Amino acid sequence: MRNFTVLAVILALAGMSISGQAGDRNGQLPFGELCCQERSGTSSDSLGVECVGKALSGPCWAAFVGLERRYAYIGGGGCLLILDITDPSNPVLTGKTSTPGLVWGIHVSGGQAYVADGEHGLRIINVSDPSNPYEEGFYDTEGYARGVFVRGTYAYIADTEEGLRIINISDASNPYEEGFFDTGGKARGVFVKDNYAYVADCPEGLRIINISDPSNPYEEGFYDTGGRAKAVFVKDDYAYVADGQEGLRIIDVSDPANPYEQGFYDTPGMSKGIFVKDDYAYVADALEGLRIINISDPSNPFEEGFYDNPGCTYGVFIRCSTYAYVANGSNGLRLVNISNPSNPYEIGIYDTGDWAEGVFVSGSYAYVAYGHDGLRIVNASDPLNPYEEGFYNSGIYVVDVSVSGDYAYLAARGQGLRIINVSDHSNPYEAGSYNTGSYAVDVFLDGDYAYVADWWDGLRIINVSNPSGPYEEGFFDTGGRARGVFVSGD
Repeated sequence: MRNFTVLAVILALAGMSISGQAGDRNGQLPFGELCCQERSGTSSDSLGVECVGKALSGPCWAAFVGLERRYAYIGGGGCLLILDITDPSNPVLTGKTSTPGLVWGIHVSGGQAYVADGEHGLRIINVSDPSNPYEEGFYDTEGYARGVFVRGTYAYIADTEEGLRIINISDASNPYEEGFFDTGGKARGVFVKDNYAYVADCPEGLRIINISDPSNPYEEGFYDTGGRAKAVFVKDDYAYVADGQEGLRIIDVSDPANPYEQGFYDTPGMSKGIFVKDDYAYVADALEGLRIINISDPSNPFEEGFYDNPGCTYGVFIRCSTYAYVANGSNGLRLVNISNPSNPYEIGIYDTGDWAEGVFVSGSYAYVAYGHDGLRIVNASDPLNPYEEGFYNSGIYVVDVSVSGDYAYLAARGQGLRIINVSDHSNPYEAGSYNTGSYAVDVFLDGDYAYVADWWDGLRIINVSNPSGPYEEGFFDTGGRARGVFVSGD
């Protein structure tokens, strides 16, 4: 594997789907995170790298709105973004900071944002100055942090297979684990009320954990919701569970030792997130958007209205009864007016960006295959402060990129091979293209040839000696679904 002295690309940009081949790739590492710098010495990281900068964010899976209702804190792949929402129709980026993992959950309290950061556990970000957030401390939990709830001096982490982790945050710069409870499933969401932590424990349902002694939590009761519990919100005597394909389940928890189902509403999609305000439950229902459920009678909930935003809806946050802040994956943050629950409508958008699918480094530039957002060209001459210098996006979905000389060669799924002139990084343009016939998902450049993994149509060998007039030199039917390609020697 080629040794980079200034840059390495390890584990693609935050939010990418990992794919590729091992090997040198003429200066490209097959999948990696942009702007990681080599370090010496021993470390638990066997690759000896650390992230020193990020230039692009990614899908929005989490959102939290501060009490003052001026700022929204949202996840953008591996970044925490702070938006000024004084004018909800025009959210403005105020500050951002990168995290080493993926932002799945956010809870803001007392000038700190507590982030459930996937495999990198709990990150504590100082947001007292929204324009200059910085990491104040962290605790690397045992599992994969998906949800976080903060009360007092404790952060409660839904840590997937590692259950509920209780982190003492009295000193934000030095958090430590106070206690834990193995929930038996995959803890995906957590809500704390009184002396109990309510855990959405896919696929085990709702687990009710007594946390009166944080160092010795124990299960008080549980209810098998029947689906794949993803998130939970507790209000008064009821726990509202986003239960995946089983929709919204309303559980009476007035006696935590003996919870029972009071009512349910089968949403049309796959419920992933939940927020309850007044007489309404707002359900993030995956491909079916935002569903607004009237719960004035918990035994007989019904749908009051819905907003079918594009893409997949992951989470929702309500701070007042006027706006819903919807985490919409690769479609960013959507701001929806819910003043009339029967007729919600969108008033603002903040685009956090799409998936980073692949990356190629040449010189001081990283060329990022950024899904629906096309090709992004990042200047990484200062690894601590990478920034986007240019982009190319003509409506294609870019899965992979390889660069040679003044040209970037894009694997663009059903749009085949696209050849982009990048001699002026700030103004790239398409020089040529070739329809490979199937689904171009990977590309490798060697001399005058582009080798394309073309899904059902196997390996296509494209002569690119004239970038404006590429043509097929040969092909090989691999017999299956060609997903990756690497060339060495003859």
